Amino acid sequence: MKRAVVLLNMGGPNNLEEVEVFLNNMFNDKRIISAPKPIRMVIAKLITWQRKKEAKSNYAALGGKSPLVGYTQKLISKLEKHIDASIHMVMRYTPPFASDTVEKFKDVDEIYAIPLYPHYSSTTTLSSMEDFDENIKKMGIKAKVITLEHYYKHPDYLAAIVERIKETIGDDNPQDFELVFSAHGLPKKIIEQGDDYQRHIKYNVFYARRALQQAGIDFHNTHLAYQSRLGPLEWIRPYLDDKLKSLKKKKVIIYPIAFTIDNSETEFELEVEYREIAEELDFEEYRVAKAPNDHPAFVKCITNLYESMKTQKSMKKTA
Repeated sequence: MKRAVVLLNMGGPNNLEEVEVFLNNMFNDKRIISAPKPIRMVIAKLITWQRKKEAKSNYAALGGKSPLVGYTQKLISKLEKHIDASIHMVMRYTPPFASDTVEKFKDVDEIYAIPLYPHYSSTTTLSSMEDFDENIKKMGIKAKVITLEHYYKHPDYLAAIVERIKETIGDDNPQDFELVFSAHGLPKKIIEQGDDYQRHIKYNVFYARRALQQAGIDFHNTHLAYQSRLGPLEWIRPYLDDKLKSLKKKKVIIYPIAFTIDNSETEFELEVEYREIAEELDFEEYRVAKAPNDHPAFVKCITNLYESMKTQKSMKKTA
């Protein structure tokens, strides 16, 4: 039995030349902009033209590329020691694309597709799954594909969150800090159309709070807010900048609850742009926790998810 594990994520530019590729592919995604394809292509080109200069400047500050691929490679290196399958990353908007990867699966019997999005959304999980499935069919791959939609309450995933927050606190007293779980926002209309994302985020925060409490970590208060909004539409609230203005304590820890892998939204938007807002608001401490990345608890989470998917597949076959 030959198996492969595929880690699905949105991707990020591997160099400054790929910034336009990333933006154009993202805004050409029907799950991001639902307009008819010809109109969507025009909108994507317009947004890319408007945003490319600023985006390139931001990625230049991160060393000329997104950190996402590098962190994912480190995760894969650790997973290879625990998983009895070949492991591959497939990115939605930048290389390695599904079209670049699926040709490796011609002799594979089973493919386990694990999204690096812990919460289900049509804009992330569904978009990546549809793209992967389309390329599997296009290449005539006969392997059975086993998929996973979400895992926001998996105990090992929650353990990774707790450990990252503990690292960020260090030897300080959590009671001196407010904790803000910051999630990537979505336009309100997408949620109103039935997308599960916000519901999953809220559940994740509930379970993370409980895990922190069980670990004896008690903050002055904990909050949920949303970052990364753009355009004229109303996005889900509260917005992170508004949340920062409302905090009573002037010491805050931000945990990027929507991400398992650090990227420009965490290492530039949170670390740089929102830090500037915090400084304008006279915060004494502004700290951003790392995403799970290749933390041992997250390696264990992905490993156990894979083993669970294998078991469930076997149970279905037996039944």
